[in-house]
Amino acid sequence: MAMQSPSSSTSISYEYKYQVFLNFRGSDTRYGFTGNLYKALDDKGIHTFIDNHELQRGDEITPSLLKAIEESRIFIAVFSINYASSSFCLDELVHIIHCYKTKGRLVLPVFFAVEPTIVRHQKGSYGEALAEHEKRFQNDPKSMERLQGWKEALSQAANLSGYHDSPPGYEYKLIGKIVKYISNKISQQPLHVATYPVGLQSRVQQMKSLLDEGSDHGVHMVGIYGIGGLGKSTLAKAIYNFIADQFECSCFLENVKESSASNNLKNLQQELLLKTLQLEIKLGSVSEGIPKIKERLHGKKILLILDDVDKLDQLEALAGRLDWFGPGSRVIITTRDKHLLDCHGIEKTYAVEELNETEALELLRWKAFKNEKVPSSYEDILKRAVVYASGLPLAIEVVGSNLFGKSIAECESTLDKYGRIPHKDIQKILRLSYDALDEEEQSVFLDIACCIKGCRLEEVEQILHHHYGYSIKSHLRVLVDKSLIKISWCFFSGIKVTLHELIEVMGKEVVRQESPKEPGERSRLWSQDDIVHVLTENTGTGKTEMICMNLHSMESVIDKKGKAFKKMTRLKTLIIENGHCSKGLKHLPSSLKALKWEGCLSKSLSSSILSKASEIKSFSNFSSFVFMQKFQDMTILILDHCEYLTHIPDVSGLSNLEKLSFECCYNLITIHNSIGHLNKLERLSAFGCRKLKRFPPLGLASLKELDICCCSSLKSFPELLCKMTNIKEIDLDYNISIGELPSSFQNLSELDELSVREARMLRFPKHNDRMYSKVFSKVTKLRIYECNLSDEYLQIVLKWCVNVELLDLSHNNFKILPECLSECHHLKHLGLHYCSSLEEIRGIPPNLKELSAYQCKSLSSSCRRMLMSQELHEARCTRFLFPNEKEGIPDWFEHQSRGDTISFWFRKEIPSMTYICIPPEGNNWSADTRVNYFVNGYEIEIDYCPRFSYVYFKHTNLFHTPKLNELGKRQFEYIMEKGLLKNEWIHVEFKVKDRDNIIFRNAQMGIHVWKEKSNTEEENVVFIDPYIRKTKSNEYLNASLSQKKRKRNKFSIRINLQKKIWVHPKFRARFRKQKEHQDSLN
Repeated sequence: MAMQSPSSSTSISYEYKYQVFLNFRGSDTRYGFTGNLYKALDDKGIHTFIDNHELQRGDEITPSLLKAIEESRIFIAVFSINYASSSFCLDELVHIIHCYKTKGRLVLPVFFAVEPTIVRHQKGSYGEALAEHEKRFQNDPKSMERLQGWKEALSQAANLSGYHDSPPGYEYKLIGKIVKYISNKISQQPLHVATYPVGLQSRVQQMKSLLDEGSDHGVHMVGIYGIGGLGKSTLAKAIYNFIADQFECSCFLENVKESSASNNLKNLQQELLLKTLQLEIKLGSVSEGIPKIKERLHGKKILLILDDVDKLDQLEALAGRLDWFGPGSRVIITTRDKHLLDCHGIEKTYAVEELNETEALELLRWKAFKNEKVPSSYEDILKRAVVYASGLPLAIEVVGSNLFGKSIAECESTLDKYGRIPHKDIQKILRLSYDALDEEEQSVFLDIACCIKGCRLEEVEQILHHHYGYSIKSHLRVLVDKSLIKISWCFFSGIKVTLHELIEVMGKEVVRQESPKEPGERSRLWSQDDIVHVLTENTGTGKTEMICMNLHSMESVIDKKGKAFKKMTRLKTLIIENGHCSKGLKHLPSSLKALKWEGCLSKSLSSSILSKASEIKSFSNFSSFVFMQKFQDMTILILDHCEYLTHIPDVSGLSNLEKLSFECCYNLITIHNSIGHLNKLERLSAFGCRKLKRFPPLGLASLKELDICCCSSLKSFPELLCKMTNIKEIDLDYNISIGELPSSFQNLSELDELSVREARMLRFPKHNDRMYSKVFSKVTKLRIYECNLSDEYLQIVLKWCVNVELLDLSHNNFKILPECLSECHHLKHLGLHYCSSLEEIRGIPPNLKELSAYQCKSLSSSCRRMLMSQELHEARCTRFLFPNEKEGIPDWFEHQSRGDTISFWFRKEIPSMTYICIPPEGNNWSADTRVNYFVNGYEIEIDYCPRFSYVYFKHTNLFHTPKLNELGKRQFEYIMEKGLLKNEWIHVEFKVKDRDNIIFRNAQMGIHVWKEKSNTEEENVVFIDPYIRKTKSNEYLNASLSQKKRKRNKFSIRINLQKKIWVHPKFRARFRKQKEHQDSLN
């Protein structure tokens, strides 16, 4: 069915002017194979485009021809002997491959009297023709880019499945096969996707990229998941239309969940076999259908889409394993449950995102006004509707349809109603995921949707732990898998729990329906109007378990006797934001386990709570956060951001405390010594208590985390009274007043990581050498930066780093890295950023992998040369970054170039190599600049060698890679392995890309390939295109042949230096006829 798009930006068109487009070299095949193929297609009623105009060499492809390519469904590229000599054919092919990649069009290569490998690697006549083009283009950079595009298009087209007249046979049989294949393809009609497919194009391209990952001949399953109404099925249909022509057979099974429930799974198995093979079969059971599917489809390249799957048995019955289907097959599953995909072993998944604001507005205009142009008076209405829909396509379509034909006042009234009660059609779709949860999972979801959306994950787990125990982590995982909540990282507040606005509305509507008329009868309260009603009318009941209120003054709504909460006998959690109550809260029920009071203005609250420790569960917020429970069960006490907290009193009665935190209490001065004797304490944090001068002695054998970072007035590290073997990490960043560490610091005998930043008073005196040696004996990560570390103290520190693997000494003042650094045998990563006084590096650890010396501008030229020495980088995987003045690239990099790209070719064995890049002067870095890695024109990701987030200017960027098969094993391994087996040359390219592609045109780049034993016998790594080299040698030999010998070899096809192939007499006659015709034209 044809589908019209509302805008060109979102166009997904399935209307074709031509069913087939023929791409061919006219002088080779117009009056032979291609002409006969066109006639056969035309006789079958297949509307085919063939260019009937002979163009002179050098003519460029015309706009009308480009349009014909765009309007064609299937492309047949006929590769013949002289095909590559035509720039016109090659330009056509580039645009055809573009349509293949961006529009999912089918490209069918036909290799006529030419081997696919000759086309793929541009050997023989193809290499010769491209060499001729290169001669013409060599002084024109733009034309050279055009030439590179031709090469890539030839390689990509030759890697596609097609037809080859080998061994030579009857031409009509080959044509008959092609026509039959094309007839089957065009008989498949596309699915209707959407009346207004807004935003689909980009999502289809993203899915296409995911489907293309890995070997073309492998079988891949990809899952599409997300909440209801996001357009998963719509996207799956668009993908089906986009790529179905590229498969032998295809099948879209719609509404698997509904169909399997009503018709059982065996009917879906029968439908699968019918749609793919036109095989009508009656199955007795699902068990009978599984081997039938495996037997009939294991040799077929199939596209199978299973839409709306909700149970594992559906997948096991219809697509149990990858080996059920033939090479190159793709299986796509849409579901609301990501866990289902994980259970089936599907690693490639695509999370459908909401429409952005622009897309949402565009779709809404079409649904509400059937036009992209809308009266300006309605713009505010549309923006309000978009905010309500929150990017959910289903909601946009429902709201848009209900706004159609209404006045502004009617539209406002409709949206007001949606604000109170969600539309039933939206609610019905969204609630399906909620209904699939068990009872306790539903309760957790409602808690989050109604009261604690947007809180940090740690807070959510703490609050809900008191409701559901240790199973809360499992419940949260289920909600994430069902796409009902999201756990995402926020820069300022860390890991947060969020959910889609309409999912939140759906949850709140579930609770509202518990008691539509009386809010006091509901399990959760969040609406301020409802809370005011319950508190002023005193209508609270035992059904309410959680309240979230945001009130600047509660005194006006709480009855004067303070009994508003007394009836809420099952209330477990009370969250108050921006609340003030001078008299405090009275008669809170004994069931209360969590009280979060954010923005508390009462000076007496902290002390009053601490004086009643027997009632506390824990206390925290960004101003006050209190968890209350009986004294014996108290495990968590958090007093973060308490402005009026000046001292921590005696807490010896809290013997079961496991976590104690009083972060960012800026007026805290003293801490009672009893804290140091809480035997079960595991986490202790005084982060940011900037007025705290003394920390009590600690005898906490169970302690795992100690954070006294940013306590800028703290004079000394706390005395440690016992062995603390559970502490693995200590952070002393920004403790600028600490002078030295106490001798008891050696009680941290299992310390693995120590970080010290801007502790400018900290010293490491020699008399404590024995203690430091003991503490540092197991440290593997040591960061001492911005500490005024001198050469004297650096010598002392390095002696302790016997087991250190990561050492960061950035922003310090030492001048020399001494020889003893080479004794750090475990050191792999060394950070020296902004060590502006550093002049010499006299010792290099034997196992060093990474050295970063950004902006170490005082490094001597001899030191920089040493860092680039061949001996240093040989037989190790290194990445070095350091300033470069005028040294340039050393001679041991045998291949060097200027520009944004450098290449080499290899065969037989994948080499190890070192790459160096020295960008020109410019800004300090470019956030959009990275080194990309290509194999045979395909970009792949390098595992060890980073794709640079930043490439530093006027610095040497040098890295060594392990063998390339270890780098690119996930992507294109089939292509590489196939090439190695056939002893073909494989092209590897490093390319530096930035936003404008300008700044690296003068970059210096070099490659050194490390010689392996197997690479010594013959040349298996070269830096000049080996096929072009062969072509040039070929030209030289051809020039020495006599005219008589040339005539004798008239019908030979030279494909390399060593051999010629015999040509079938049928082909000789055809070539002679073509030559006579060409002569007559001349």
